[in-house]
Amino acid sequence: MTNVTTPIVGFLAALTAANSSAHAACPIELAAYGDTQSGGEIDFTPTGTSAVVTNTFRMILDNNVVLNGIVMWSSGEARPNGSLMYKCPEGDVTGGELAACTLWNGVIYTSDEKGAIGLLPAESVDAPKTLILPDLGPSLRHSLAYGGSGFSKVPSDVFTLKGCQE
Repeated sequence: MTNVTTPIVGFLAALTAANSSAHAACPIELAAYGDTQSGGEIDFTPTGTSAVVTNTFRMILDNNVVLNGIVMWSSGEARPNGSLMYKCPEGDVTGGELAACTLWNGVIYTSDEKGAIGLLPAESVDAPKTLILPDLGPSLRHSLAYGGSGFSKVPSDVFTLKGCQE
């Protein structure tokens, strides 16, 4: 009688290895997230060599409205403080101009598949399963980008990992 267990075990090991590499972890700087409520998306991009900005992303809403986002970790009580801006002036801007075009500001939290809450990591770390941007929806509903020729679908505060950009 021939032992067929060894070839089957070998086949399963090869299949598992292939499957693992096909679903390799995605670094946060290439992660794409989606919101099921509005269809909004968050796409992270590599930040580059900034000394203060730890993450860069954009939020894409309906009607092709794009909000630009950055994350800077606070000093003292370290927290990843995110900001979403809309149509900010280019170049040297004043604090007032920056405040006028900032639609949301807050700490970005994460959640894993078990529901454990954490803080948004800096680049070169595996992307978390879920992002939580507290009070995002209400802030955007009351922003200058909502209604009229802006976006009409308000996202929730929770975005789920959809995939990894190439």
